[in-house]
Amino acid sequence: MTSTDIKSMNLQEVTEVCKSLGLPSYRAGQIYKWLQQVGVSDYDEMTNLPKDLRNKLKEQYPIHGCEVELKRASKIDETVKYLFKLYDGNYIESVLMKYKYGYTLCISSQVGCKMGCMFCASTKSGCVRNLNPGEMVGQIHTAQRDSGVRVSHVVMMGMGEPLDNFDNAMKFLSLVGDENGLNIGMRNISLSTCGIVPRIYELMEKELQITLSVSLHAPENELRSSIMPVNKKYPLALLMKACRDYTEKTSRRISFEYAMVANQNDTPECAVMLAKLCKGMLCHVNLIPANEIEESSHKRSSEKTLNEFCNILRSRGINVTVRRSLGSDIDASCGQLRSRHEKQNSDGRK
Repeated sequence: MTSTDIKSMNLQEVTEVCKSLGLPSYRAGQIYKWLQQVGVSDYDEMTNLPKDLRNKLKEQYPIHGCEVELKRASKIDETVKYLFKLYDGNYIESVLMKYKYGYTLCISSQVGCKMGCMFCASTKSGCVRNLNPGEMVGQIHTAQRDSGVRVSHVVMMGMGEPLDNFDNAMKFLSLVGDENGLNIGMRNISLSTCGIVPRIYELMEKELQITLSVSLHAPENELRSSIMPVNKKYPLALLMKACRDYTEKTSRRISFEYAMVANQNDTPECAVMLAKLCKGMLCHVNLIPANEIEESSHKRSSEKTLNEFCNILRSRGINVTVRRSLGSDIDASCGQLRSRHEKQNSDGRK
């Protein structure tokens, strides 16, 4: 967070800004509500502030939100895929999904990703930079404003690795959960990680009521390292110990994400090994038909293989579901829209 990034500031920090400008204390509450609860992207929308104050704030404390560059709406299930443009010209993605309980927004935490997972389009061009807390909150505000619906649940599973942007991710959680802001309860927020073990322990100490989702994708080290390079630094023994410690400390169930890739990690032997890894842990396995992206030759598992894999886990007492694919007609998985948009822009400049 930079000193001028006012959308990333909490109420106390906005109060300090107002104090430095010689403003009465009540102005801080007004400004903070506009930024975090209403979600404005321009000071001119703050109609109860004097014009000269709005101009001064514009100059000294610009609002770094995001704007809709492109969007695609699914004709199948009402899923909406957003490509947001940031203040510096970078692009990120968010996905708005409708469920029986309301609307969930999948947000990004970085521009790109450095983790290098085989099946993820977000990582193919590397990580440009971290998002600040205001840019993460801004995705929710912009999606709500554009769609006209209230986002009640958030999943930090878009572009980027949230625990690689740890401090900003934690600040985002404090802002989004603030009763004076969006007031989204921690139990309605999921954070996904590829398995950065030291950060899992840091998160554990905060004892937040969020759902931790761990991208597992393989039940043994050699295979997982070939799919997810992070496993070379934090192999399964370290990761699974951290996960067990996390559940014991927080009493929160961990969700293990497992993307099913045909003829790689979807064999009956893999299912048996996965069941052994998870046995006795407070956890849930979420099987995901793998996304097929242009940059990779892998294919998703067949429905028959998915069902057989699922049955093996269930027969061994593992709580398991198969994730419903949303927005399949609009490239709703991470990184696909950004990658295609940047390629088209690049081709157009040649």
